[in-house]
Amino acid sequence: MKIKLSVVMLKVFLLAGILLQSAYSNAQGESSADVFQYDQAALSSAKPWTSAEFQNNPEAFQFVVIGDRTGGANQEQTFLLAIGQLNLLQPEFVINVGDTIEGYSDDKAELNAEWDEVDAMLAELEMPFFRVPGNHDIANKVAQEVWRERHGATYYHFVYNDTLFLVLDSEDPPREAPEGIKDKLELYNRLQVEDPSKAKAMLAEFMSDEAVVAALGKPVEFGDEQVVFVKDALAKHPDARWTFLFLHEPAWENPSDSFKAIQGMLKNRKHTFLAGHLHYYDYDLIDGHEHITMGPAGASFHHEGPGNVDHIMWVTMTEDGPEIANIALKGVFDRKGLDPSLFGAYDRKGAEAEEPKKDEQ
Repeated sequence: MKIKLSVVMLKVFLLAGILLQSAYSNAQGESSADVFQYDQAALSSAKPWTSAEFQNNPEAFQFVVIGDRTGGANQEQTFLLAIGQLNLLQPEFVINVGDTIEGYSDDKAELNAEWDEVDAMLAELEMPFFRVPGNHDIANKVAQEVWRERHGATYYHFVYNDTLFLVLDSEDPPREAPEGIKDKLELYNRLQVEDPSKAKAMLAEFMSDEAVVAALGKPVEFGDEQVVFVKDALAKHPDARWTFLFLHEPAWENPSDSFKAIQGMLKNRKHTFLAGHLHYYDYDLIDGHEHITMGPAGASFHHEGPGNVDHIMWVTMTEDGPEIANIALKGVFDRKGLDPSLFGAYDRKGAEAEEPKKDEQ
């Protein structure tokens, strides 16, 4: 009786092993031979396709980075249109680089109303959306309190498919707001509808203001607790295949000692920095590592030039690192085809560039 029972148990264990192996194989992804089939008798020699391997590596994944919505949000609701376009593209998740509300208010009810508007847009998104705090989002203590009540921490990390994602708070502590910024934003947003030429002139004047220029050139500081957080997060995940760091302000433009400390922790790691804030796409390669400033997704254009583009960044994480493709939102449309009525959301110009002097022409 014991022998028969042992035989039965052995068969059960063998069957369980086969099922586990099958589940493991499915989890790892089927081979090309399993998913791609053709009539080998009819196509026994030359074939009307190339011999490259299918891009179905289960270790690869795709996500999207999206830029600023606010800082003079355009009235055509580009960001809202982008939500629908992201659903067409179906990335695994989306992460932004800050500034999703206009903010700069110390009225909690007003701030919550702005977040309610954004959350209603994001409710239409079919995949997770990871937030990064920007200066418009957490401009003062009241705004920081509202953020923490609604969204929790202003800096955090997560791991996805053996890849480390670090979200930093570049407003730690918040910078002093430009004088009268809230009223200026309200006027600018109203002029975008009532008199676009005046709105453009107002933006150009604001961006050339000495105080604004000085603020943009000021080093971005990171509090001691946040620096320790970065150190601990890196120590917890020493073998991550890649590290992405997201922050709102591109701190590498004029690095503070605290940012240099963070950079020093990353020297021996494969990593990429991504930021926003400037509303203009820019690419820097620093010590062999990519530092990218996103263009906007609805925020006002601050300058003239090729970096003026409403776009998203499509990132494919491969075994060799990230492959990056920037997609202009104007180029994404559904199966029904082009809808020229939507193009006004993307056919925008930035602040007027200064006319070159005669001796510079």
